[in-house]
Amino acid sequence: MNDPAALFALGSTVTLGMGVTAVATLKGWHEWLELKRAEIDTPRRRRSPRGAELADLRERIKRLEAIANGSA
Repeated sequence: MNDPAALFALGSTVTLGMGVTAVATLKGWHEWLELKRAEIDTPRRRRSPRGAELADLRERIKRLEAIANGSA
């Protein structure tokens, strides 16, 4: 492995690989930041509970009210 051409080829390959990895990482970071900015800028829509979810919430409220009134 003392051949200068082989060392040059290996060094070039490693340098190119590191460069490609860095560019890909920075691109991913940029896209992730854009995603987070979009999440902050758009208001969240609240989904109203339906059916069984609504009945479950009502039952939980009744239990919490009973606990608050001391008749648990």
